[in-house]
Amino acid sequence: MKARLEALCKKSIAECSYEEIYRALMTIVKEESKAREKAVKGRKLYYISAEFLIGKLLSNNLINLGIYDEVDGLLKESGKSLAELEEIEPEPSLGNGGLGRLAACFLDSLATLDLPGDGVGLMYHCGLFRQNFRNHCQNETPDYWLDGAQWAEDTGKTYEVSLAGKEYEARLYRLDVTGYDGRTNKLNLFDLDTVDEGIISEGIQFDKTEIDKNLTLFLYPDDSDDEGRKLRIYQQYLMVSAGAQMILEECEKRGCKLHDLADYAAIQINDTHPSMVIPELIRLLGEKGIAFEEAAEIVTKTCAYTNHTILAEALEKWPESYLEEVVPQLMPVIRKLDEAVKEKTDREDLAIIDKGHLVHMANMDIHFTHSTNGVAALHTEILKESELNQFYQLYPEKFNNKTNGITFRRWLLSCNHELTEYIESLIGPGFKKDASELKKLAAYGDDQKVLKRLMEIKTANKKKFSDWLFKKQGVALKPDSIFSIQSKRLHEYKRQQLNLLYLIHQYFEIKNGHLPAAPITAVFGAKAAPAYITAKNIIHALLTLSKVVEKDPEVSKWIQIVLVENYNVTAAEKMIPACDLSEQISLASKEASGTGNMKFMLNGAVTLGTMDGANVEIADCVGGENIYIFGQSSRQVIRLYEKGDYCAREWYETDPNLRRAVDFIDGELMLSEGDEGSLRSLKNELVGKDWFQTFPDFNAYVVRKNQAVTDYAVNPEKWAKMALLNISGAGYFSSDRTIAEYNEDIWHLGETEEVSGIEEEAVRAGNGHLGQDETDQKNI
Repeated sequence: MKARLEALCKKSIAECSYEEIYRALMTIVKEESKAREKAVKGRKLYYISAEFLIGKLLSNNLINLGIYDEVDGLLKESGKSLAELEEIEPEPSLGNGGLGRLAACFLDSLATLDLPGDGVGLMYHCGLFRQNFRNHCQNETPDYWLDGAQWAEDTGKTYEVSLAGKEYEARLYRLDVTGYDGRTNKLNLFDLDTVDEGIISEGIQFDKTEIDKNLTLFLYPDDSDDEGRKLRIYQQYLMVSAGAQMILEECEKRGCKLHDLADYAAIQINDTHPSMVIPELIRLLGEKGIAFEEAAEIVTKTCAYTNHTILAEALEKWPESYLEEVVPQLMPVIRKLDEAVKEKTDREDLAIIDKGHLVHMANMDIHFTHSTNGVAALHTEILKESELNQFYQLYPEKFNNKTNGITFRRWLLSCNHELTEYIESLIGPGFKKDASELKKLAAYGDDQKVLKRLMEIKTANKKKFSDWLFKKQGVALKPDSIFSIQSKRLHEYKRQQLNLLYLIHQYFEIKNGHLPAAPITAVFGAKAAPAYITAKNIIHALLTLSKVVEKDPEVSKWIQIVLVENYNVTAAEKMIPACDLSEQISLASKEASGTGNMKFMLNGAVTLGTMDGANVEIADCVGGENIYIFGQSSRQVIRLYEKGDYCAREWYETDPNLRRAVDFIDGELMLSEGDEGSLRSLKNELVGKDWFQTFPDFNAYVVRKNQAVTDYAVNPEKWAKMALLNISGAGYFSSDRTIAEYNEDIWHLGETEEVSGIEEEAVRAGNGHLGQDETDQKNI
């Protein structure tokens, strides 16, 4: 390794800059990754997703290729640091939250399990946005991450995509996805050569009508107006049309006759963003001479759909007129699909095109795929029993559950080296490949030496996070306090506003002499969608409260409130190992699964949460005594929605502690630091609506959180045992397990016998490799 590095750099490692070392290691990783590429035999997965939040790739690739320790040692010998090297790597801005991070974990697990499966998405130039805080408000700027060396390479391949009657060339980029002691798969990303970052004006504003220049500028462009909504359709169709053409091309190169497409390809539709792949594939098959009825049957056998939400606004519905304008070639297919459904049932809620001329993408997904899965046991049951019950009655055989998981390589081995090494010293290295082996840790639940060491590692991680945050934002944390962390997309259903009310309540309690058992450091990591006013108001209230608390010497001894700027995978890798109390406080029934909850427990945090999403299964795995559960059940919440008689104002007027906290939001102290309009708007939203039922759970949350803080302070041995048992119970939540279940129940990858007589080069094309004459291998 030393010789390879120095040959590439043409000097000794000690003489190299970090940039030179980074580029040389990137070259070595690509060479090692190529050596693990394998021909595809049988069915291959194409995982289509609007997001792939892959994070920085160098260290993760070094771990998966088995050369991390060697590289780390070489750098140390030369007076260099792998940690410092990681700092110069840009983080790919290809995703936002759990949806994109899940897709990234799934790609890792596919390669680790030696399953042929590639991702399909878009090459966003500026991501969602780069977040910073100014005047206690979220400020958005472009996230220019494509400068410098990149992992993705230009294949030289383009696909013609028709949008609003105009032809566009979608260029294909590919980056390697390495598995842990497994194969190398690919992430396929499409872009336009004509995209122009120069059209961005103030903040992240740009002309939404200049499609040639803006199509892949941003992930989830502002859809608060008609042009923004149409731009979403432009983006989604570019992704699925180019992706569908690529899939058919690869399958045909491997010998597929297209009538047997389902023997060669499995397509997973990740949420509703890629839904147009269904009519697009049918259209393309029709162009190749396959009749509509057979094409629809082929596509149904090939495609499967993952539902990630019961929130109505997230189940996309597009006006028929929008689709007619942007993708007119799809509308005859969509109308035929709708007619086929209406021949089967006259229920309006099952139609693809409703009476109001809205096209329901989730409805199309369920009708014309062979599988619909939820992502946690509770979520799937809610889909079957209420939210999608009408579909379940029609297609009971299609519905199944696949509880989400996380890759332990990224979320333990890569981000928490000290804990990884200690676990290995106790139970051996098997857990790195078989996460169920973490159960062996439970045997050490009463071993005082082990518990002490576990807490020493936690303290060291809190210090590392504190140092990182001080360097990044100039904020000094108190590592001897309890770190309570809520990091997830800013949304009312995730209820950062409940945490806000708790912190205000604690402010009053401290002022009245009722001190918490330990100082509390409340850390938030979240971005609010640019057009989501209430979410941005919550950020403003938290930042304003942090300043009020900071200026009060009596309260600041006991509470610190910190918002981490531009929360992303890199920040998560620092925050998660440092967490003591994991805040998973969404309204029961609203969080489909969550994966942050899994990452925190794996790293020795204890969960404070509602019985929502995967929290239910976490409680089953660790036992009720090792998790802090509070609040209404999902059945209670659903019943309250059905009755329609929840009145937030009644709770506000009858509970003095709640009213005191809510009134503080636009009280004198907050107004002295914050914006009156924003603060009053948030208060009015809570008192007048509180759609996600913050008020009914307020008192239960206060009690359980205070209990957690007391247990942490008063009984550290009990806390340490809870942390250990959370780690030992985390094995079920490996994405390796999730992917194995997908494969067994839905995909059946590699099961079809290899077609004889096909050239090896053509077979390899199915794994995402083009002939040398088709590839120029230049970086983006």
